[in-house]
Amino acid sequence: MRVDEFDFDLPQENIALRPADPRDASRLLVVNALEEGSLGDHVFPDFIDFLNPGDAIVFNDTRVIPAQLEGRRIRADATAHIGATLHLRTAPNIWRAFIRGAKKLKTGDSVFFGEDDALTAIVGEKAPGGEVELLFDQSGPDLDAALAQVGHIPLPPYIALNRPEDDRDRTDYQTIYAREDGAVAAPTAGLHFTDRVMDQLNAKGIERHFVTLHVGAGTFLPVKVDVIEDHKMHFETGHVSAQTAEALNTVRERGNRIVSVGTTSLRLLESAVDETGKLKAWSGATDIFITPGRKVMSVDALLTNFHLPRSTLFMLVCAFAGSATMRAAYNHAIAAGYRFYSYGDSSLLFPASHE
Repeated sequence: MRVDEFDFDLPQENIALRPADPRDASRLLVVNALEEGSLGDHVFPDFIDFLNPGDAIVFNDTRVIPAQLEGRRIRADATAHIGATLHLRTAPNIWRAFIRGAKKLKTGDSVFFGEDDALTAIVGEKAPGGEVELLFDQSGPDLDAALAQVGHIPLPPYIALNRPEDDRDRTDYQTIYAREDGAVAAPTAGLHFTDRVMDQLNAKGIERHFVTLHVGAGTFLPVKVDVIEDHKMHFETGHVSAQTAEALNTVRERGNRIVSVGTTSLRLLESAVDETGKLKAWSGATDIFITPGRKVMSVDALLTNFHLPRSTLFMLVCAFAGSATMRAAYNHAIAAGYRFYSYGDSSLLFPASHE
């Protein structure tokens, strides 16, 4: 399958640089190919009207860390400026990072980050595509604290290229239920939730469950191959507890539905589901790539933002709701002025079939 089948033109004015205020004032496009008039324009809290008491909603509770670092490499009398975006932690003191200026680095080099060189890393293994292993001089909670001091919120390129990060992003680019440090990109479908919406879920008897997938910077990388089968996904780490898996299986057994908040929750649940549709406890790293032709087994509906053209996430929503349906939905969203990407509007998708 060719990548250009998932391309579309998006006007610059459709790209959101700030979230709606309040968060739950964003718009919602409901997409259900199985119903007449499959596209419906709403506001975000209206998604609750499409759920039934006893349904369950699944959130990704990862928390974004300040994973964007600016530093310098000193070799003899030569200094080179380095930009690093951490994307996968492999040990208490080791991160894999995408490096701006990776060609300036050699294995064994020291890189200094922050004022007064507060944080130092040794360059380890280098991989193609600017990915570099960084071995820091601090570890565990000490490293976390240092990153909080010297790091910046890693805004997506389509925002960062249009305005600088500011203090608002420390709050705006974090879900209200974030609690597990480790993500370098927000699970942005959850940014629309407020305490008011959570109270409305409770009032209707909708269950809430949490899983953790630490979203990596690879989610922003373009697909550079011509056919999707040649694309290599980057690993992201996460876990589904046995208690959560059992609770979600019970939801299905009694005839209710599971709704995933975001593609990150969905990818994790798909990593934890067996061929019969049963969820199990799961922990580890996943590079699952969901494309058209693969049936999603773990969820019955998906809340998600509007994604980049030619991206793995647009391919995922096409796999879930049908390629023709999603092309029509995106054409409608663009024409109707919906706001795209991380700080943009939301959509509620139902699967292409219930086979």
